Amino acid sequence: MNIILSVDQVKKFSVQALQQKMETDANGLSSTEAKNRFEQFGPNKLIEKKKNPFLNFLSYFWGPIPWMIEVAVIISGIMYSWDDFWIILTLLVFNAVVGFWQEYKADNAIELLKKKLALSTRVKRDGVWKDLSASSLVPGDVVQMQLGDIIPADVKVFGNGYLSVDEAALTGESLPVDKRNGDVVYSGAVIKQGEMEGIVFGTGEHTFFGRTTKLVTDTKNSSHFQKAIMKIGNYLIIFAVTLVTIIFLVSIFRHDPLLESLHFSLVLIVAAIPAALPAVLSVTMAIGAIELSKRQAIVSRLVAIEEMAGMDVLCFDKTGTITQNKLTVGQSHPFGKYTEADVLLYATLASKEEDRDAIDDAIFKHTHDDIVIKKKLNAYTMTAFVPFDPVKKRTESTVKLGRTIFHVSKGAPQMILELVGTEGKIKDDITQTVTDFAKKGYRALGVARKTVKGKWDFVGMLALLDPARDDSADTIAKARAMGVSVKMITGDHIAIAEDIGEEVGLGKNMVVAEKLIKLSDTEAENMIENSDGFAEVFPEHKFRIVKLLQHHNHIVGMTGDGVNDAPALKVADVGIAVDGATDAAKSVADIVFTKPGISVIIDAIEESRKIFHRMTHYAIYRIAETIRVLLFITLSILVFQSYPVTALMIVLLAILNDAPIMTIAYDHVKFSHNPEHWDMKTLLEVATFLGIVGVFSSFGIYYIGRVVMHLSPLMLQSFIYLKLSVAGQLTVFVARTKHHFWSIKPAKILLAAVIITQSIATIIVVYGIVLPPIGWGLALFVWVYALVLFLITDLLKVQFYRFLGMVA
Repeated sequence: MNIILSVDQVKKFSVQALQQKMETDANGLSSTEAKNRFEQFGPNKLIEKKKNPFLNFLSYFWGPIPWMIEVAVIISGIMYSWDDFWIILTLLVFNAVVGFWQEYKADNAIELLKKKLALSTRVKRDGVWKDLSASSLVPGDVVQMQLGDIIPADVKVFGNGYLSVDEAALTGESLPVDKRNGDVVYSGAVIKQGEMEGIVFGTGEHTFFGRTTKLVTDTKNSSHFQKAIMKIGNYLIIFAVTLVTIIFLVSIFRHDPLLESLHFSLVLIVAAIPAALPAVLSVTMAIGAIELSKRQAIVSRLVAIEEMAGMDVLCFDKTGTITQNKLTVGQSHPFGKYTEADVLLYATLASKEEDRDAIDDAIFKHTHDDIVIKKKLNAYTMTAFVPFDPVKKRTESTVKLGRTIFHVSKGAPQMILELVGTEGKIKDDITQTVTDFAKKGYRALGVARKTVKGKWDFVGMLALLDPARDDSADTIAKARAMGVSVKMITGDHIAIAEDIGEEVGLGKNMVVAEKLIKLSDTEAENMIENSDGFAEVFPEHKFRIVKLLQHHNHIVGMTGDGVNDAPALKVADVGIAVDGATDAAKSVADIVFTKPGISVIIDAIEESRKIFHRMTHYAIYRIAETIRVLLFITLSILVFQSYPVTALMIVLLAILNDAPIMTIAYDHVKFSHNPEHWDMKTLLEVATFLGIVGVFSSFGIYYIGRVVMHLSPLMLQSFIYLKLSVAGQLTVFVARTKHHFWSIKPAKILLAAVIITQSIATIIVVYGIVLPPIGWGLALFVWVYALVLFLITDLLKVQFYRFLGMVA
């Protein structure tokens, strides 16, 4: 008979009744009963409120920019300008469709990432412990919870252990809360210490707080990168509004029809505003995240990809990141009356096999190969176990042998030494043994036994070897070659840190973290700046190291896997949880690795810098185009007292030029070998230069059409429109590289988008579709003129970059 309890029964069960029930039948739910309850209660996750697609789409018709377009549509109708009316209405719908579609794609990307970051938990089903998705939990399930786990559901705990639970995200209580037999722990809380089993009584929407910890953020968080882009957008808006205001006032002064002037001004502002900016950002971020997910790096905060572009310091956690975290037991070193066999025996008694702890696994694997020790273990019974926690840095077991009950402990030698309180020669021997082990690259594990008199004895030490990963040295070398300073952080002895540091090419300049506490912030910053890494580190040390590096104007990346790494991962600019990380580490990390090794960090750095370049290219193009079009139109109106293009043509420019520019998110770019940062001065100088060259180019063809060819005013406007359209799209290829346009081949999708949209623009003016026709002869002349000026502009651009000292 299996445990089948209703939710109300679990809540009302007394501690004694619950314990008795679990001891009587501890098989957990049967698979059949679990399936039935899953159908009854549903998945263990919140049912998110879905956006209404129709209402969401309508929201894109609301706001300052849509309002201006809508006013322009209304004015077109009042003026009976039906061609303008339908084209401007098309622009309005186009902007709404683009915004809606990009949000939909971004939401889908986030949903995919959520699924890949789903929690798993240890569940007892049919009497067997299994690793299952937390979403499959049902009331009545028996679960195991330990250090670093996020509580997967509302659970009533039982047994002799204890849990120290961080409920700050749920209750606002900053201090951990202790939970013991019969207490309730809530979904979303993080286990800081301890280990217990419990029975689930609330899942999904039925949990006490009605929500789980949110692991994945959305694209709306602003990074330094996005803020810079928004500054560019604001600059363009101010520039556009200023020039258009001048045009409007001049029109009023000249007694031009008020409605026509207002209509033209509104359309010009709308066309000048970078409406594609949010879409380009969303697409670029989503593509970067999906590309990294293919390489087993799941992005939980999309803007972290951008932050990584500027990352110049990367702090690597040693164990499990630089090293394999596959420990093997080497030699043992007994003290006093104890033997090598005693060291291994008591170390095994201070371990718990089902916890799957790396150190415990190594000890049990070694013990299973020793027949004598294996037989001896059968005589002992573990009655209580206190698991490892990052503060005490040791485990402790209560063991029964016949009628004798005693305690054993294993952990960091300094913590075992503190427990034993040994002084004199044996303390020197212990310290020397730790140093000897460390010089050989071994971690030392202290083992102690509590005697019947209540005094702890230092039994001896085990040597543990955790070899470096095959890709660590190469990854560190590549990161340094890309301008990223790499530092190692470990809780191990400084001699081990120096040995590993030298092996992977980091260097031997390691600092004992304790020294940082005694220094002022300025002194500590200088020491951190000049070091290769830190040893004997506690959680609070990691946090301070990251904060001091940030205070020193560094953009800091931090890797980690344990609950003790969580504070540093959260405060870092880019927090990275490595493969096998605890739920607590994953929940605060920006990027989560799902494969062993750290080589994917290089992929992430490269991808982030490519994204940076794409966005820089877009910014240069957008600023240059706004200056080119607005300045040309403004000067034409002021100097020649004529409108070079109509409002309808401006709308067509906005539609046909914004559509292909979004494909820049797929463009081929080269990543730089140094951390990226926004150089606004250079960016504005280059964009302004290209924009002014474009203004001269536009006036050149205006002169040819008006003075040389004597085109009629209507044909001249179509003539100028095609030039602005074709030359505008060719500017994309000028802006996308500091070198000549052919130095980097453009993406096929970008090239195809430009060809298609400009072919449409050409057909419109050739055959007079909604615009005055100019025929193939004039259209061909415009294309030849635009291509020649494109080549000249590209040559001038390279020379301008050389003048700025940015190209050799």
